[in-house]
Amino acid sequence: MSRNPYVPNTEEDRRAMLRVIGARSVDELFDDIPAQHRDPPLDLPPPLSEIELRRELSTLAARNRPAGEMPCFLGAGSYRHFIPAVVNHIISRGEFATPYTPYQPEVSQGTLQTIFEFQSLVCELTGMEVANAGMYDGASALAEACLMAASIAGRDRIALLSTAHPHCQDVVRTYAAGRGLGVDVMEPEAVALEGGHACLAVQQPNFFGYLEDARSLGEAARANGSLYVVAVDPISLGLFRPPGDYGADIVVAEGQPLGIPMSFGGPYVGLFATRERYLRRMPGRIVGRTRDSEGRTGYVLTLQAREQHIRRERATSNISSNEQLAALAVTVYLCALGPQGLRRVAEHCYRKSQFAAAAIASLPGYSLPLRGTFFKEFVVRCPRPPQTINAALLERGIIGGLDVSHRIENGMLLCVTEMNTRGEIDSLVAALEEIGR
Repeated sequence: MSRNPYVPNTEEDRRAMLRVIGARSVDELFDDIPAQHRDPPLDLPPPLSEIELRRELSTLAARNRPAGEMPCFLGAGSYRHFIPAVVNHIISRGEFATPYTPYQPEVSQGTLQTIFEFQSLVCELTGMEVANAGMYDGASALAEACLMAASIAGRDRIALLSTAHPHCQDVVRTYAAGRGLGVDVMEPEAVALEGGHACLAVQQPNFFGYLEDARSLGEAARANGSLYVVAVDPISLGLFRPPGDYGADIVVAEGQPLGIPMSFGGPYVGLFATRERYLRRMPGRIVGRTRDSEGRTGYVLTLQAREQHIRRERATSNISSNEQLAALAVTVYLCALGPQGLRRVAEHCYRKSQFAAAAIASLPGYSLPLRGTFFKEFVVRCPRPPQTINAALLERGIIGGLDVSHRIENGMLLCVTEMNTRGEIDSLVAALEEIGR
């Protein structure tokens, strides 16, 4: 009997395949992996009964410090925003209980309609002309935008501002390496585009929460014949002008703030929108609305330029699947809030963060090292290492900010959203004052 009973190939099949490729054994195919790292023994504990397993998992889960159980001022890419109950109610319905993109459009009209509504809302939110069905997350959306720009411009370098989220920068480098593209990271005040740069990619607000001079950066990109790629916080668009108004060619965003809870590793969803002239260069898939021969409205998968559908060399990307359930959550969230509701959320974020920053900056030993307009995140220079400050905050039942002292001496990135009450902000300020003495 085979060592792997679930693999249908017989020994004779394997020998035939190895003979064709000229290998003596299966192990020979893995010669590049040092022998000590092949099939290492798994140091697993003995099996548990169901009740024992439940206890074990409960114990592990209790080690978490969920943001909802205590005041949380941690953002840096994943944010705690209010999620109306209708969001979870809708996405829990049986007909939507799959995260997967439909491959049988004719029997998935409801799902296709929600994708169409999602695309329409993303266009309205970003001020762009076309949007796709969504990407895996904001970071992969940014990377795909850079690859798309390189394809359109026929150039082989990507310019990326240093103030973009460092994790997103890593994802862009990873994607670019696979295509043989170079990545140049530039300071916002020293952008020096050259003829080989396909795009200038900017995060707005940036990783530290502050607004970049988006119009000037866009002009610099256009003057160089480069595309302008903007990664936005979608909540900020309830208050600030959309990128479409200041000349962005491609707009991406992490959709998590729009109705998706914070979680380690997702699932999240990337928003991706561009100009109509670039429609056929866009990765992912697009749902369109049409009418059938009897005049009834119908929804169809209109474009899907993935390598499995067209010739590999003409594919825009190998992405076609989208995290549809997460995209549906975004759709319900935006419909439930409407433009006025989103503006109210954005106003709360802006005003509360300004209040918190001013209060903290007035404390002895604390200051705001960065200048400019910020939305809901800001950097505080602490009198002690942020790691020490955060540990002391946690002892007081408060989740502090992200330690960014590798970029700004004793810097802590704090986030304030509409979920933080005046009492929570006052408690944070009082705790920081006590810890800083």
